[in-house]
Amino acid sequence: MPRPRSHQNLPDWLHEGARVYDPGRDCEAIVQAICDFEDPATRRFIKNAVFLRPEGGGREWIIAPDVPRPADGR
Repeated sequence: MPRPRSHQNLPDWLHEGARVYDPGRDCEAIVQAICDFEDPATRRFIKNAVFLRPEGGGREWIIAPDVPRPADGR
């Protein structure tokens, strides 16, 4: 399946369903979505924001697309 035009500048390993490492939280998570996002509280806009959730469920969080790294494959 071709990647959306807005995601073509992202690394191939960064896609919905991918396991990634978030160094800011020092944990691995699953990518739930990648889309543009404007925080309603701060009005800060993030192009291709990455929505993450811990494997097995839990509270979702949002990071910029240049933050995550590929998971180590545990």
